[in-house]
Amino acid sequence: MNRNELTKIAETWFSNQGWKPFAFQKQTWTAFLQKKNGLLNAPTGSGKTYALWVPIVLDYLKKNPDYKTKQKKGLKAIWITPLRALSVEIEQSAQRFADEIESGLTVGIRTGDTPQKVRTAQKKSMPDLLITTPESLQLLLSSKNYDKTFKNLNAVVVDEWHELLGTKRGVQMELALSRLKTVSKDLRIWGISATIGNLEQAREVLLGPDSEAFQNSTLIRANLKKKISVKSIIPEKMEKFPWRGHLGLHLIDEVVPIIKNSRTTLLFTNTRSQCELWFQKLMHKYPEFAGEVAMHHGSINKETRLWVEQAIRNETLKAVVCTSSLDLGVDFAPVETIIQIGGPKGVARFLQRAGRSGHQPGKESVIHFLPTHAIELIEASALQKAVQKTAVEDRIPYLLSFDVLVQYLTTLAVSNGFFPKEIWPEIKSTFCFQGITEDEWLWILNFVTKGSQSLQAYDEYKKIEIEEDGLFKVNNRGIAMRHRLQIGTIVSDAVLTVKYLKGGFIGSIEEWFISKLTPGDVFTFAGRNLELVRIKSMQVLVRKSKKKTSKVPSWMGGRMAFSAQMSELLREEMYAASASTAAGSKGKSEELKALQPILERQQKESIIPRQDEFLIETFKTREGYHAIFYPFEGRFVHEALGSLLAYRISLLSPISFSIAFNDYGFELLSDQEIDMQQVLDNDLFSAEFLMDDLYKSLNATEMARRKFRDIAVIAGMVFTGYPNKLIKSKHLQSSSQLLFSVFKDYEDDNLLYLQSFRETFEHQLEEGRLRMALERIHHQKIIWKKCEKPTPFSFPIITDRLREKLSSEKLEDRIKRMLKSLEN
Repeated sequence: MNRNELTKIAETWFSNQGWKPFAFQKQTWTAFLQKKNGLLNAPTGSGKTYALWVPIVLDYLKKNPDYKTKQKKGLKAIWITPLRALSVEIEQSAQRFADEIESGLTVGIRTGDTPQKVRTAQKKSMPDLLITTPESLQLLLSSKNYDKTFKNLNAVVVDEWHELLGTKRGVQMELALSRLKTVSKDLRIWGISATIGNLEQAREVLLGPDSEAFQNSTLIRANLKKKISVKSIIPEKMEKFPWRGHLGLHLIDEVVPIIKNSRTTLLFTNTRSQCELWFQKLMHKYPEFAGEVAMHHGSINKETRLWVEQAIRNETLKAVVCTSSLDLGVDFAPVETIIQIGGPKGVARFLQRAGRSGHQPGKESVIHFLPTHAIELIEASALQKAVQKTAVEDRIPYLLSFDVLVQYLTTLAVSNGFFPKEIWPEIKSTFCFQGITEDEWLWILNFVTKGSQSLQAYDEYKKIEIEEDGLFKVNNRGIAMRHRLQIGTIVSDAVLTVKYLKGGFIGSIEEWFISKLTPGDVFTFAGRNLELVRIKSMQVLVRKSKKKTSKVPSWMGGRMAFSAQMSELLREEMYAASASTAAGSKGKSEELKALQPILERQQKESIIPRQDEFLIETFKTREGYHAIFYPFEGRFVHEALGSLLAYRISLLSPISFSIAFNDYGFELLSDQEIDMQQVLDNDLFSAEFLMDDLYKSLNATEMARRKFRDIAVIAGMVFTGYPNKLIKSKHLQSSSQLLFSVFKDYEDDNLLYLQSFRETFEHQLEEGRLRMALERIHHQKIIWKKCEKPTPFSFPIITDRLREKLSSEKLEDRIKRMLKSLEN
């Protein structure tokens, strides 16, 4: 069959469904059948599964004309998905097409949720298309004779590539693909990505910068103009001194009519704790929603999550309060309305969430934005513009992740073993390791066989043996088993399961939250108030509680920061607000009009900075002397900037500070007055000696020590434990700290030790962004305002610091008193 005949089969199938293939789908079919590799840029819900599964099937029909009578067994294509929740959806779509054109091809899933029975059957006979995750693919590479499994592989599709890019799971994929290219001779590699700023680079990372695959590749964009309308939920009465205390809950009555008027609604919160609070409050205030509203986040047990996903599909639920656990995929056609509670911190995330509504080609997406405090309306106004311009973030790929390389080499050594001479060019061909030197490579080989200079005396670090013919191989069954159990790059805090005393699994919770509670304490989880009875072997045993007050779990993921793109949009909007306050309300967005009373009050007490201005406010309260700085750069950058400035001021005169920060600015609070003139005269916002000062100010060694725990786990230097018998987080921490100290004192050129510092600066402190912020401030005119009392801009930062110290009831009372005195 020629290409036209093959395409005709697909087009006929499409028209039988009452569909018409999009131009981008046909382009992808053609490119794939021309043996090209590529990256497909298409929004969620646009038919991207059929853009790539269809040509894979057609290619099979072309190579096997007698496919109806003779079936060619074996794995032909792998579909990688970063989220298990997506796999069922893809399986159903793929199997439907394969069956209805009578291709005889089979589709199977292999993830952490796949039962052992199914895996054993797959070992004997692989499906034609395997849907799997990056971790499960590595597990396949760790099994004996994996090369035979992959010998006739024709295609690898990496779905949601933008989610993997810029993470170590992405590095895992790069390494796996470098191996598959050698093992499978006729391989085509395709990625599917939503819009990101650096699409060209995304294709380069996927295929390898100078590889043949990259030379013979294409980037296909689905130019489907999606109409997105952003509607802000604006409170009727604007408080002049906004604070974040109630997480937007005071607007719950504005949300209910939206839920009632829609068939289905998703309410996105930024953190799991906010998700729990919103669900609780909705149920408490509107008991008639019982059975119609559910909750979905990553810590709730799998059965409940799957039930919620299914209930949305068949519209038996009216609304779901959720976190980013529903950001991606899970193709629910009928979701009608999206409500975003609080700033989404990034444009791409906001667009992705908006795309869950009207989740069909050509449909309009509607997203309501609910501010958790008034100043977030500036974010809403900025997002309106971002949606018009489709301004989205870049995803920055990792470079030289030696921990992932150590894990990968051990994986190969566990299966068939490897010859360094053969593997070295493959590794060098990946984006992540294009800059690896021969010396670093030799160090890594030395590390996996001898366990680095300072650990040579300990056998447990000598994992790989070198056989007579030079083959690097793991021969110890215990080492092989422990390695397989620990394959992966997602290192979270240890997670404990939450169960009722009488049995009944509720979900999982991070150890660092539970370790702060004592038996008898009540906390909110999965929409219920639970009393902690005891913690026993990685299980949190609880009973239901009738108590009204409770602690809400916070998860480490709760510290989301502004993306660089979002910060820039926010600053632009801020400058627009400054200009518009002067010009009255002509031509302004609804959000800025609503903010007018706050902006006028800010202007009266201080100023709203313009584009060429950097604002510093100082005032005195009962708590001490406050200095507030407004870079509008997001909380990670402000945390680093605050520490840096505090350190530099302390060099001029001995003074100690407590630091508070949010996405807009940071505060230095002291019991003695800061000589601000001295700060300005000494140019303390200089980017000179930045690394050196950061190192000293932030206790970078402590941060690197924490980062090293993850590196040690990924590189297999510490073992996390067997299933149901995991090692406690504090033991992992102490084992990895011990190793960190050994390297610090005896082997400070250890590549994994050095990596912990590099990652701390590059990824955690965003040193590049920090440097750019300092350079920007350096060129701005610094305006120092001595204020009588807190201003509307400074109020959210001050109240954020109080939250750390006070319970929520005491905090509300305290803030009411503060507001009263400020309003006077």
